[in-house]
Amino acid sequence: MSTPDRPGRTRPHPRTPRLRLTRLAAAGGALALAVTATLTTPLNPAPQRAQAAQGKKVLTIAVAQSVDSLSPFLAVRLLSTSVLRLTYEYLTAYDPGDAHAVPGLATKWSPSADKLTWTYTIRSDAKWSDGQKVTAEDAAWTFNKMMTDEGAATANGSFVTNFRKVTAPSPTQLVIELKKPQATMTALDVPIVPQHIWEKVKDFSKFNNDKSFPVVGDGPFVLTDYKPDSYVRLKANKSYWRGAPKFDELEVKYYKDQDAAVAALRKGEVSFVAGSPSLTPAQAASLKGEKNIHVNDAPGRRFYALATNPGAQAKNGRKFGDGDPSLLDERVRHALFMAVDRKAIVDKVFQGHAVEGQGYIPPRFSSYFWKPSASQELAYDPAKAAQLLDEAGYRKNADGKRTGENGKPLNYRLLCHATDPNDKAVGQYLKEWWGKLGIGVTLDCLDNVTDPWLAGKYDLAFDGWSVNPDPDYVLSIHTCAALPPTPKDTGATDNFICDKTYDGLYARQLAEYDPAKRADLVKQMESRLYDLGYMNVLAYPNAVEAYRTDQIKSITTMPEKAGNIYGQDGYWSWWSAVPAASDGSSDGGGSTGLVIGVVAGVVVLGGTGLLLARRRRATAEDRE
Repeated sequence: MSTPDRPGRTRPHPRTPRLRLTRLAAAGGALALAVTATLTTPLNPAPQRAQAAQGKKVLTIAVAQSVDSLSPFLAVRLLSTSVLRLTYEYLTAYDPGDAHAVPGLATKWSPSADKLTWTYTIRSDAKWSDGQKVTAEDAAWTFNKMMTDEGAATANGSFVTNFRKVTAPSPTQLVIELKKPQATMTALDVPIVPQHIWEKVKDFSKFNNDKSFPVVGDGPFVLTDYKPDSYVRLKANKSYWRGAPKFDELEVKYYKDQDAAVAALRKGEVSFVAGSPSLTPAQAASLKGEKNIHVNDAPGRRFYALATNPGAQAKNGRKFGDGDPSLLDERVRHALFMAVDRKAIVDKVFQGHAVEGQGYIPPRFSSYFWKPSASQELAYDPAKAAQLLDEAGYRKNADGKRTGENGKPLNYRLLCHATDPNDKAVGQYLKEWWGKLGIGVTLDCLDNVTDPWLAGKYDLAFDGWSVNPDPDYVLSIHTCAALPPTPKDTGATDNFICDKTYDGLYARQLAEYDPAKRADLVKQMESRLYDLGYMNVLAYPNAVEAYRTDQIKSITTMPEKAGNIYGQDGYWSWWSAVPAASDGSSDGGGSTGLVIGVVAGVVVLGGTGLLLARRRRATAEDRE
């Protein structure tokens, strides 16, 4: 479910019980890697305002997803994690050009010869928004809390399960000791929080960080206000070490009706519209050519999928939920997917603003992109699908309905997002295609898909995640370790998959530093997921979004050459955004380039290369 998009898993749960992942840079043989750079920002402060608000420059973002939590320990939806990415710094960041690891809170890093100890130098020029200095103790406390408190490990616990010990020998030195080598040590997508604030929290599983403002952080913006299903407000952090943002304030406004958000953009009531999480083809077409509006349409980092309930279960072995037992038969799952015309979905629903789905990782991440062989592919073949259902014992009765031994017709509940036009459109096609097979479909389109998703009360569901340059996180959400401890708890799992073969491959890729070998293991994992039939990728949607050029002069996409603005692997878009002149003049819709440089550390490894990478997650609404 996506960063999710899922129930944003896109839960994004962003759980968006779907849709989020990270960066990667590597070198082979014995190598010395020094990332040096000079932070260059062509951002010149504009003396005028983009939007009047007591003389302040305000950038207003329209979104179609609500916040699941403002706690960095619980949030998984794309919107929530995007807001928190602006609020709290990570150890490292992804370069907006090619997503390689660049300094964040850490200015440099290096592993021991056996790769079991990583030492990070923490910058001395960072401050919390209440004036206290950010230190290595804050980072050590954050990781230790996640290692010792299940509630604090809810969203990002997979990053620390392999940690043996985390210490801060000095205010500028962080040391992480590992149980086994871990390839994601420069891609730890974990917000570092201020110990002096968070040590007062009693129950991390329930604290949502949404009652006391302003929230103390160290990112480019300070979170100042929040109203559920209405808005999130932030102000520029004028003492941010990378340089203050050019807009004084950010306001994220929630629109349940995406058409209303587009209308607000036309009227100039908002600066930017992201969609759910993208604009529909009709909305994008209606905006193209409009004065002072630029439509950004580029390859996205998301996958759009159909998730099948594998029988919800907890780590303690307890089963729960009410998924249809027929879906436990792999032949039935394969039959359903073979009756889906993915090309028609791309052509008719996305109208060309997407690529036909194949493997789990989108083609934008070429190193990890996988597609099935001709003999393995579950290609569109309704006749073969009908044959598989017959073999599984689900034959048509006199009324043309598929029934099992109990004589009960197959009728599946399909969970969908009420705010996502694509879910509704694809759902109608599925009702038609599966109806021809003799299978009934009930579309459950809800504002809140998270609750039934977490309870396992669904048969199938639209899912989706935003993938980071390093896919570890989106891979981890399908491991047995991601299951909730008990049926009453919330785990990091996307849709309750637990497969020992997949888990074995996951452990191997996590410990593999050689980029090519690791990529091969990741592709084997994608192949296993494909064969299991619990996650069926329908499409890789483009990032289709729009902004007003009379409010935003320039803004950075990621990747810079052709990428998304909303939901980036970082904060580059909103941090870099330059206000347009108040007289309405505009340079049109371009992207501002950033050259990130700073000494990122010297890493020397023998034998294999070093992979610099990492991730994030989302849910059913839309994960990250």
